[in-house]
Amino acid sequence: MTLSAQATAPAGHSPRPVYQLHGVNKSYAQRNVVALSNVNLTLHQGSFSSVIGSSGCGKSTLLKIMAGLQSPSEGSVMLDGKPVLGPREDIGMMFQQATLLPWLTTLENILLPIEIRSGRHSARAALDKAHTLLELVGLKGFEAVYPGELSGGMAQRAAICRMLIGEPKVILLDEPFSALDEINRDFMNMELQRICLQANATAFLVTHSIAEAVILSDVVHVMSPRPGRFVEAFEIDLLRPRTLDMMTTPEFGAYVHRIRDLLGKGALS
Repeated sequence: MTLSAQATAPAGHSPRPVYQLHGVNKSYAQRNVVALSNVNLTLHQGSFSSVIGSSGCGKSTLLKIMAGLQSPSEGSVMLDGKPVLGPREDIGMMFQQATLLPWLTTLENILLPIEIRSGRHSARAALDKAHTLLELVGLKGFEAVYPGELSGGMAQRAAICRMLIGEPKVILLDEPFSALDEINRDFMNMELQRICLQANATAFLVTHSIAEAVILSDVVHVMSPRPGRFVEAFEIDLLRPRTLDMMTTPEFGAYVHRIRDLLGKGALS
């Protein structure tokens, strides 16, 4: 079943809208490039959504606008009823690389955003929360370890903790596990789902993997080639929590086939 990008929240989630984009366009006059055209999106509390499309379609530009790192040429970007005019404390961002500071321990890296924002006293006050997050992601006992001693997956789990320490209202994910091998990527995707469910996080993922989008998402948005626009949204009606075994089921395969077929047609360009 398909639905519009502004449809109601998926079953099992609160209908309260958290993040809303209306008529978002992005153009670069100097390069005579229109990157995004009339993008409309609503994210609901506790939902997990993703966007997939060909390289160069504007996915990363969209994520930067949502994070407040770029401004739209036209349209509005609202988080909890307030315009996103720049980076905000209530927006969490996770990149393809963990970007942990090598001279800080795991715990110090996690507390760094609070220390930068509010000072060392506030960071010390958040120690219990940091330890809880480390236990949540399976890094209890690695508090004093430096990034160079962590595996890629462990470093990304530490980055998840750093992102969640400020309790953001929405988390934006730019292919966070693309640098990992397939086995570790699958494991981390299941970990990400578990963490998001436990934290009731509202998440939005940019990915090139159809399978990854389907296994994680409540709604998968398909973006057209540039100028990027949402051409279809697929509601993924699979039970939570998802498991890797679901990827072998006919239902999962049908979602993947329909999305791949749409992308194969140039996403109706």
